[in-house]
Amino acid sequence: MDRRDKENYYLDIAETVLERGTCLRRNYGAIIVSNDEIISTGYAGAPRGRKNCTDLGYCTREQQHIPRGTMYEKCRSVHAEANAIISASRKDMIGSTIYLVGREVSTGEYIQNANSCMMCKRMIINSGVETVVVRDDRDNYRVISVCDWIYYDDSLETKTGY
Repeated sequence: MDRRDKENYYLDIAETVLERGTCLRRNYGAIIVSNDEIISTGYAGAPRGRKNCTDLGYCTREQQHIPRGTMYEKCRSVHAEANAIISASRKDMIGSTIYLVGREVSTGEYIQNANSCMMCKRMIINSGVETVVVRDDRDNYRVISVCDWIYYDDSLETKTGY
């Protein structure tokens, strides 16, 4: 019997979580795993009680042609990583791994070169998460050490987006 490797197993679960997303542009799913136990999940969607983009029928960022990786203050959604962190205890997240999968809504394709935005990176750093695993396609992924984000502080650059 062929078993899927552990990283893809968890990424498959994160991909299932993204199906709950309510963004009309890009949907992400995230799960936080500590000691081989899922401690939290999150997907992109408006804050509790507010209308989602799917309810409104439009994406403000799309309407304004805002480039990927910029001006997230214009987005209605709380990002998947942030929702997963909000739903977990920090003591459970210390040393954990967050698995992240993103898909384009219009095509269903995996988001190329997906990465956490600067705001989510800061939350991941402060949460105690140690590793980020990002799906590139059905079987391939990247493993990012959060220490790299601490050392290489992209918030000091003038370049925006990713």
